[in-house]
Amino acid sequence: MSLTYSLGIDLGTSNSVAALAGVRVGEIGIVPVTQVLAADGVGERETLPSAIYLPQADEFARDALRLPWEDEGGEMIVGAFALEHGALVPDRLITSAKSWLCQNHVDRRARILPWKSELTEVKLSPVDASRRYLKHLQDNLLFHWSEGAGPEAFKITLTVPASFDEVARALTREAAEAAGFRDVTLLEEPQAALYAWLAETGVRWREQIRPGDIVLVCDVGGGTADFSLIAVSEEDGNLRLDRVSVGDHILLGGDNMDLALAYTVRAGLEKEGKSIDERQFLALVQGCRQGKEKLFGDPDLSSFPISLPSRGSGLFAGTVATALSREQLTDVVLDGFLPVTPISDQPVRGRSAGLQEFGLDYAGDPVISKHLARFLSRSLQNVRSNERLVQLVGESKIGDATFLRPTAILFNGGVFNAEPIRRRVTELLSHWSGGEPIKELTGGHLDLSVAKGAAYYGTLSLSGEGIRIRAGTARSYYLGLESSMPAVPGYKPAVKGVCVVPQGMEEGTEAELGDREFGLVTGEAVAFRFFSSTVRAGDTIGSLVSDAEKELEETASLQVTLEALEDGKEGEVVPVRLHSAVTELGTLELWMRHEASGKEWKLEFDVRGDKDAAPGSSSAG
Repeated sequence: MSLTYSLGIDLGTSNSVAALAGVRVGEIGIVPVTQVLAADGVGERETLPSAIYLPQADEFARDALRLPWEDEGGEMIVGAFALEHGALVPDRLITSAKSWLCQNHVDRRARILPWKSELTEVKLSPVDASRRYLKHLQDNLLFHWSEGAGPEAFKITLTVPASFDEVARALTREAAEAAGFRDVTLLEEPQAALYAWLAETGVRWREQIRPGDIVLVCDVGGGTADFSLIAVSEEDGNLRLDRVSVGDHILLGGDNMDLALAYTVRAGLEKEGKSIDERQFLALVQGCRQGKEKLFGDPDLSSFPISLPSRGSGLFAGTVATALSREQLTDVVLDGFLPVTPISDQPVRGRSAGLQEFGLDYAGDPVISKHLARFLSRSLQNVRSNERLVQLVGESKIGDATFLRPTAILFNGGVFNAEPIRRRVTELLSHWSGGEPIKELTGGHLDLSVAKGAAYYGTLSLSGEGIRIRAGTARSYYLGLESSMPAVPGYKPAVKGVCVVPQGMEEGTEAELGDREFGLVTGEAVAFRFFSSTVRAGDTIGSLVSDAEKELEETASLQVTLEALEDGKEGEVVPVRLHSAVTELGTLELWMRHEASGKEWKLEFDVRGDKDAAPGSSSAG
């Protein structure tokens, strides 16, 4: 069966969404997701909360949790009820699986979730939790909305943060393939948001942007903040869009705001001599989330009442009544997370304790303003390193500037449903630009745009028509090199980095590292270290970085044993030339060729095998 539909999936940290379109661009619709909504009820929502609850034996009647496509209730609960009920039993609740996919200090295929849970009989890996969300979306689609078509009828586009490195991207693809999806295309979330805007505005894009603009895609969801800059130009009378910079993966979002509000309200209760237990605090977080939305949505409200249920008269005579005031909301959310700070005020990692509780790498500084300032400053550094990007952006915007100033902004993520938060960000950008206003691109649903944009992108891929964002790889990638020099007592030479994939390298392209030869250790176990950078767009294939550990970010380390040459010795060093490729699916491959024998070895960011399995190797002859 030929591809008939384009399915876009936003696998979110907090919520996941699916959108569907025909091959010929028409209306793009959100696919309602059937899920368990209560202990005895199944219904539909536009979004699927990215949450899994692991029930105790006989906690629920199985038929009560049975979904329409199941013969009996599943062993785990996914979605709205999982999140709601799991908040009361956090030891059995899995959330933030997506954030764990980019945590390179853990085995992301190991059963580690729920994190810090004392459960032993059942846990899930971040990859398997992601698989279950995707499998739920697929089962729902095929049961309700496919009109009898099978999985092969769908062009699948799955979104990932622009800040995801290649290992996290590969793990995401692995989860999708394990769920039953095939030939999955990965698309950066900020690009998907812009594609949704293009689908919404159509030929009217000139009413909002023009050549010379720099669009900031500002995406703040429940658990993450993601920034990208896209340059607008014109080519043969048509709109041209080039992504010029992406930010780091920042674990900071609306959930942090809700938690901060809850701590503030609890402090007020304690001043009144009242205390609440952990269960009531979880209810307070939910109440503050609702209060935040109500107060931001209605400027005439001065406060939002919150009632915290009591477990019994032994603790309280009844419910604990409190309220979230507008003053608290402004102090915590606007002035706490988004104060109008100078562009020079950027997050600085303070001195840490020698021993810390291990977990997700949450942002140390909660001020989003500072993270945005750092991104714009580093974006200028990235553009300055590459003459092609300078020409795209315009030399007049570079000059003696200290940051790359956006002229337009596209908001995405549920946090920006609140108009006061959007207004504060535009005020902040205008303040940094000496009072210059910034245009806000309008159109689209902030919670659903990424999935819709992914579906729209799929139709472009199938039809070959429409405006495409030129991007390529978001980072430059480097292979660590051990320095060749005499041993010196007490001195360890720096690890160099050779650029094997420059930033912006397109999918489906290859590159040679020229005639330079490197020494490859064969016949014994060795480590290959990969590094990356988002601010070195000027590096080309073969560029050397003198101190990779200091100047770059380590992305992955592969422990492998590469087959020796015929009649070769264990540990023999053979001269090889390097050749890199970015496949159509976005996988990075590095080939090492021994010219005299024609033998080749391959390293790739393909993490679909066992954790300790070596990358593939092959011989050309």
